[in-house]
Amino acid sequence: MPLPDGAHSPGGVYRGARGGGHTNRTFVFDDGRCAARQPGAGDGGRGDGALLDTVSLKMSDLDSELVPLPPRYRFRDLLLGDQSFQNDDRVQVEFYVNENTFKERLKLFFIKNQRSSLRIRLFNFSLKLLTCLLYIVRVLLDDPALGIGCWGCPKQNYTFNESSSEINWAPILWVERKTALWATQVTVAAVSFLETTLLTYLSYKGNIWEQIFRVAFILEMINTLPFIITIFWPPLRNLFIPVFLNCWLAKHALENMINDFHRAILRTQSAMFNQVLILFCTLLCLVFTGTCGIQHLERAGGNLSLLTSFYFCIVTFSTVGYGDVTPKIWPSQLLVAIMICVALVVLPLQFEELVYLWMERQKSGGNYSRHRAQTEKHVILCVSSLKIDLLMDFLNEFYAHPRLQDYYVVILCPTEMDIQVRRVLQIPLWSQRVIYLQGSALKDQDLMRAKMDNGEACFILSSRNEVDRTAADHQTILRAWAVKDFAPNCPLYVQILKPENKFHVKFAEHVVCEEECKYAMLALSCICPATPTLITLLVHTSRGQEGQDSPEQWQRMYGRCSGNEVYHIRMGDSKFFREYEGKSFTYAAFHAHKKYGVCLIGLKREESKSILLNPGPRHILAASDTCFYINITKEENSAFIFKQEEKQKKKGFAGQGLYEGSSRLPVHSIIASMGTVAMDLQNTECQPAQSGGGSGGSKLALPTENGSGSRRPSIAPVLEVADSSTLLPCDLLSDQSEDEMTPSDEEGLSVVEYVKGYPPNSPYIGSSPTLCHLLPVKAPFCCLRLDKGCKHNSYEDAKAYGFKNRLIIVSAETAGNGLYNFIVPLRAYYRPRRELNPIVLLLDNRPDHHFLEAICCFPMVYYMEGSVDNLDSLLQCGIIYADNLVVVDKESTMSAKEDYMADAKTIVNVQTMFRLFPSLSITTELTHPSNMRFMQFRAKDSYSLALSRLEKRERENGSNLAFMFRLPFAAGRVFSISMLDTLLYQSFVKDYMIPITRLLLGLDTTPGSGYLCAMKVTEDDLWIRTYGRLFQKLCSSSAEIPIGIYRTECHVFSSSESQVSVSVEHHEETREAQGPWGSRAGTGGGGHTVGGGSAERPLLRRKSLPWARRLSRKGARHTGKAAAEEISQQRLRLHQRSERQELSELVKNRMKHLGLPTTGYDEMNDQQNTLSYVLINPPPDTRLEPNDIVYLIRSDPLAHVASSSRSRKSSCSNKLASCNPETRDETQF
Repeated sequence: MPLPDGAHSPGGVYRGARGGGHTNRTFVFDDGRCAARQPGAGDGGRGDGALLDTVSLKMSDLDSELVPLPPRYRFRDLLLGDQSFQNDDRVQVEFYVNENTFKERLKLFFIKNQRSSLRIRLFNFSLKLLTCLLYIVRVLLDDPALGIGCWGCPKQNYTFNESSSEINWAPILWVERKTALWATQVTVAAVSFLETTLLTYLSYKGNIWEQIFRVAFILEMINTLPFIITIFWPPLRNLFIPVFLNCWLAKHALENMINDFHRAILRTQSAMFNQVLILFCTLLCLVFTGTCGIQHLERAGGNLSLLTSFYFCIVTFSTVGYGDVTPKIWPSQLLVAIMICVALVVLPLQFEELVYLWMERQKSGGNYSRHRAQTEKHVILCVSSLKIDLLMDFLNEFYAHPRLQDYYVVILCPTEMDIQVRRVLQIPLWSQRVIYLQGSALKDQDLMRAKMDNGEACFILSSRNEVDRTAADHQTILRAWAVKDFAPNCPLYVQILKPENKFHVKFAEHVVCEEECKYAMLALSCICPATPTLITLLVHTSRGQEGQDSPEQWQRMYGRCSGNEVYHIRMGDSKFFREYEGKSFTYAAFHAHKKYGVCLIGLKREESKSILLNPGPRHILAASDTCFYINITKEENSAFIFKQEEKQKKKGFAGQGLYEGSSRLPVHSIIASMGTVAMDLQNTECQPAQSGGGSGGSKLALPTENGSGSRRPSIAPVLEVADSSTLLPCDLLSDQSEDEMTPSDEEGLSVVEYVKGYPPNSPYIGSSPTLCHLLPVKAPFCCLRLDKGCKHNSYEDAKAYGFKNRLIIVSAETAGNGLYNFIVPLRAYYRPRRELNPIVLLLDNRPDHHFLEAICCFPMVYYMEGSVDNLDSLLQCGIIYADNLVVVDKESTMSAKEDYMADAKTIVNVQTMFRLFPSLSITTELTHPSNMRFMQFRAKDSYSLALSRLEKRERENGSNLAFMFRLPFAAGRVFSISMLDTLLYQSFVKDYMIPITRLLLGLDTTPGSGYLCAMKVTEDDLWIRTYGRLFQKLCSSSAEIPIGIYRTECHVFSSSESQVSVSVEHHEETREAQGPWGSRAGTGGGGHTVGGGSAERPLLRRKSLPWARRLSRKGARHTGKAAAEEISQQRLRLHQRSERQELSELVKNRMKHLGLPTTGYDEMNDQQNTLSYVLINPPPDTRLEPNDIVYLIRSDPLAHVASSSRSRKSSCSNKLASCNPETRDETQF
């Protein structure tokens, strides 16, 4: 076994000595004997000394030659080790011995050490300033008229003769210097000389001449050596010494001192500040040198004073040159010429450097002042690239809140500011409050420039226009980590694009995942129409003043209701809700809306962190609860005028006391009298709560009349405390719709029993678990393909499946993890099984295995490879059997060379589908919100042109929602994710907005919290008449809270401006000839069409066309052209009909080519002449209209399942049996 050098063996120590070509090895035994060995053939000629020859020296031979050691030596070696090895080989090494010399210690104190060097330079700077001050004192005390001469010599008087060309040099060579002044100057000069000599010696590196011929050293010798010489030669004490040149040495010392100061405190001061300081010092030294030089030389001339010389220098250097003061002798004239030449050389160089630094500062943005950061509040916005739309959205939303007006916004961006952003930031409104810094969030020095540790918040936004969105998320994650590492106490507001990356920034205070919100919002828009518009209006800050000057009624109401936002207040401090303490949530919601017009949507307990939307009538309000409500403004900014209460007191009414008193009694004894109105609620109608989420899922049944036949329909009052006899605690887990569904022979499909449970496979980390409708057994991957049959089924198109409900088609580029959030809200447990719509995913790329594994457990979810711009793909996926088509923005087209061109392909494709399938409800996602004006574009429609001018007028008035009057946005048919950026901005002031939005969208499911759904107002529901009575009906029967209305109105869009003057009556006659506008059967899509006859309300609003005619640019038409216009309109109708027939033939031919039946396409009607809009929290007296879709927050049906599941089912069945409509009494209104 080989042994290394110095290694121990049982009997000795092996030591090897290396030679030139071989190795001599010696084995030393403990008894002193040595065994030497020479290298042999076995070494192979190597001299490395690493191995022993096993032939010549074997371990058995060595063991036989070893002599056993005495036990005492072995024990000593065991305890103490090899003492001889430690004493012989250990060497103590001392480090940095070169710094122990006297010179190195001096160098460490005077040069290397930052703090001591700073003190030395400060002392040197003070000495130079003192010498300049002593020179000024000497000039002020010196008077040439008293005599001139050396020290101790007789004084001579001198008078300047202008006619003589000769110069008397005596006044220039000799000055009068007092003894005390001389002693002070000599002392200062000696100290300065010694210091300069010492520093020169310490910084000497071998070239002595380089040190001697430095300008600073020469000036130092000129100003110090003469004073030292005067000590030994007294007559020279009055010799003139140009001490004023020390100002240049003071400038040099100041520069060094600033550099040492920055090193000592470990701070990097602005280069602009340093350059400005150097420039100022240079100008000051030039003026001081010129002033002192001219004053001294003119002692032999005009004998100028120090002040007059200073005046002359200022006038000369400023190029003014009055000529009232001029040098008299040629030495002073020469000095002036030299100083001007120096100024012309030095100053331009300084200004050039200053301008360069200024330009660089403009690019980088400089620093945010530390003093301002400590005295003022600021937030930091970190982005990869700053676009003008993103900037204006942030600034408008951030500064829309009154308490943020004094905040500063610091933008930290790695790219240079573009021209548009620079132009906006130069506006005085923003230039005083917005600071742009070019830098990276990954650099501590840039975070220090932005004063991140003093910031109130940091907003980190992702670059959504990047082709690789995952890489954009990775950059956002690194920025968030860097900010959290540098400033752990700074709140973070992070925007993430992909949901799978969200868990990396879960430490942030607020996180908004773009794809999560986007797909959930698009999914809800299929069952709750215009959900994107509803959420966008809620998260935007508005005062509700948009459209108030418009003559259109719908625009005024729509603009007014758009000002509603979500606010919060503690119930004990609220005037809205304080009187309802100890009462049920639904009671407080109804009466607060009836009395104040506010909509109470949720609350949060003091001991809980979870927000509950509509916790239901069983929830009793407490004074410590935090209430969340929808209103135009928050309660603190509202004034209360109780006029209605005064009128009620005068008339003797006590409506409030009626509810407070009677509702506390048992239901069977509630008998109240209010004038001629009688209330008897002994038997109230029992309506089980509908669990559907679609627009047709709920219906308000008309109460049947009892035997009298003269009683009008009634609405039961909302009780203060929930009573088991009025609310049916039916368990939603036992789906009532399952009993109603009977298998039909026409369907040809066996009824599959669905189960309710949590999806077994989540596609990413961080998805909230949601109880959903699931298949009892996972579907095979081959069965998920819609257009291809497999061994389990042979269906190859949507028609063959025989779906009962209409389809929902989603067109996307890839099956990302965010698409999972589109499916979950549509398969949530609170959606009745009979209302589940089949979902077809139209994907450009084939989905991967992980995505299919996540969706195979959901019922009626299919995919198909195809593109939205391919008509065959659309027909195969069943577009003629669909109610909703969702077109998701493609990641590959989000960026374009020309701004705002990223949506070109999507807009044209959607416009084609808009023409081919006019009755299809298409929801489109765009990259840029400004492009929504091209959706459903009508080039010559005067009404659209009038809306365009209205949008421009609102933008000029400073509205943040100028695009809200565009018909596609108002109807909820277009959406841009950038409109949700304000959700993150609002969370800085309203930290509850993100949780509430996630609850509304179904992304989070909190036990006891309600969910967003919708119901459609039919002809049978018009007996309720107003929105306030509908509020009462919903609160008293099913404990649902309405929050808004989606209203659709018929409207005729003219195709040319010549049709503006056509009378409204003519269009109504045309409508009656063509037939009523009917809505298709099915759920979800009915909200986008208008139903009902002409008896309930007129088809057109008579103000629409006159208003469009007034806003059109062309003048009034002559009455003589009425006949020609009518003929042109009829001809245009024929042209439109022929074009429609042409498109219809095209679609039918493609369907026949694909082997698809054309019957479904024949039933599609052109229903494009409608306008729809969202009314958030309308006033209680708003009249209901047919086909209104009401947004509801329905209470959680599982809130009380765990505690009393069995008792609830039994009580539910008993209650349904006891409710007999024939014996029910009703309240007459």
